[in-house]
Amino acid sequence: MKDGFIKVCCVTPDIRVADCEYNADNIIRNIKEANERGVKLAVFPELCVSGYTCGDLFSQDILLRSAENAVLRIADETDKIDMVCVIGAPVMFEQKLYNCAIVMHRGRIIGIVPKHNIPNYSEFYEARHFASGKFQTCMMDYCGEKVPFGMRILFKSNIRNFIFACEICEDLWVANPPSSSHAMAGATVILNLSASDENVAKSDYRRSLVCSQSGRLCCAYLYADAGEGESTTDLVFAGENMIVENGAVLTKSELFKNGMIITEIDVDKLAAERKRISTFDISSEGYTVIPFELSKEDCAFTRFVSQTPFVPHGEGQVRERSEEILTIQAMGLKKRLAHTGAKTAVVGVSGGLDSTLALLVTARAFDSLGLDRNGIIAVTMPCFGTTDRTYNNAVAFASSLNVALNEVPIEAAVRQHFKDIGHDGKTLDVTYENSQARERTQVLMDIANRFGGLVIGTGDMSELALGWATYNGDHMSMYAVNASVPKTLIRYLVHYEAEKTDNNVLRKVLEDILATPVSPELLPPEEGEISQKTESIVGPYELHDFFLYYMMRFGFAPKKIFRLARYAFGDKYKDDFILSWMRTFYKRFFSQQFKRSCVPDGPKVGTVALSPRGDWRMPSDASASIWLNELERLI
Repeated sequence: MKDGFIKVCCVTPDIRVADCEYNADNIIRNIKEANERGVKLAVFPELCVSGYTCGDLFSQDILLRSAENAVLRIADETDKIDMVCVIGAPVMFEQKLYNCAIVMHRGRIIGIVPKHNIPNYSEFYEARHFASGKFQTCMMDYCGEKVPFGMRILFKSNIRNFIFACEICEDLWVANPPSSSHAMAGATVILNLSASDENVAKSDYRRSLVCSQSGRLCCAYLYADAGEGESTTDLVFAGENMIVENGAVLTKSELFKNGMIITEIDVDKLAAERKRISTFDISSEGYTVIPFELSKEDCAFTRFVSQTPFVPHGEGQVRERSEEILTIQAMGLKKRLAHTGAKTAVVGVSGGLDSTLALLVTARAFDSLGLDRNGIIAVTMPCFGTTDRTYNNAVAFASSLNVALNEVPIEAAVRQHFKDIGHDGKTLDVTYENSQARERTQVLMDIANRFGGLVIGTGDMSELALGWATYNGDHMSMYAVNASVPKTLIRYLVHYEAEKTDNNVLRKVLEDILATPVSPELLPPEEGEISQKTESIVGPYELHDFFLYYMMRFGFAPKKIFRLARYAFGDKYKDDFILSWMRTFYKRFFSQQFKRSCVPDGPKVGTVALSPRGDWRMPSDASASIWLNELERLI
């Protein structure tokens, strides 16, 4: 319940058609099991108290009285449980029968929501028995209590941002689902009590429907489906339960297997997403708001938290997304080349990951324009820190792509510069390092001028976030193709190119580049090996990218990001290690904004970017004190 996390479940209980007592027994058993597992919101299928497939038995008064008695018993036997339970049952109101979601908490029925859209086509003939709940919320007598009854009801808890509403099965499948109105009224969680029969390929469509609605509404969507136990006279029910958050499936059930799925939803994340989207207007006018209280307990995680949130999951999806990202980068550069009329592109190649990706993207852009790759000038500029490994990889890589290679050693020029500014050339300070980076940028700019071309930037978004770039050195270019690509994602993109190429030389050099430690190579090698390893200085990029994602994408505070990082990296890093690099991240992120305020143009490829003209506008002198103070309280 802390940090916006709520443990929820969807349940397909074992039932018998028209045996309400048996069904109540199993629903109660499931509720108690869910409570033992820390669940605070449990959702059951449509008409699970009676069974969805009762047919004309719904006209029998004895069945309806049995269903009401079963609901009352479920409430009575769960009155000590601190959980909201939502079950499906037939309900009589003013001489009409309604297919309803019954919401109960601590033994009390706090609201009843009728189904709005009643299907009466193909295998469905609900209109034979049920009326549509097309009316304003009113009070009704049910189970000996006065209960709010209506479709437009919000259930609002004492937990910030935890507001839910209900729709029932067909309500989701229509052109204008009630959940759209519920979300625009403020519901962050939508419950769907369903009895969706199974047929070939329906599962895929059902899943896409739930995911698209969840994504469009920036909500968590809990879909509880009827399963085994319903009549198979004409239909079969598979019990496909899903819990989806902002369009992403957190967990789903196995088809044709009754049971319970449990995970945690993050309602603060959903609220943050809505806050970000200026077109998401909230108004609860016309809705009845029913408050309820839950005890504020910590919520143990079971949901998946990726160590690399910028990287898609699943081997097939990684390949598909990698191709898409590379195409976005190349199309951005293609437009810039075409607009300027440049037939030459200049890329500094170091044998490192960033310049490798930049050159791969540049080759794609030239190919899409039908330009000869000889117009791409790959420039290697060895100096004090260059190792044989990176130099040889840079040369071999450029050659395997059939681009022009230009070697410009800069050691003599840098030493002259040291002499000019009074530096001894021996003190390994910031001047020693940055002079090399600025000399390299000058060489690239002048070569571009000489051949009427553009300097293609190689720096990535992780470096921009940390300010790990030499101001007016590698910080500068004429078009920065990697500007919104974080370091962790660059590794996957280069790996993708290595896997798909049929050029064995290219594959081998890319594999060795991937295996090379990340380094600016500005300090002399030690026994021929790289001495300056970036991640030993600023920290692991996988941690910084993790911090960056949750800070930028959802505006999470350090406390919540630390909690997520502990869960994601708990087997790899100790708490004090994570916290120490979090301090580094926030200090550098705030102090280095001035570098981001004047970055070159570059294409946005994902949901997070740091361009001052696009996603991130921040004063360069903003204080980091409240972020750092919260971190100090976590120690």
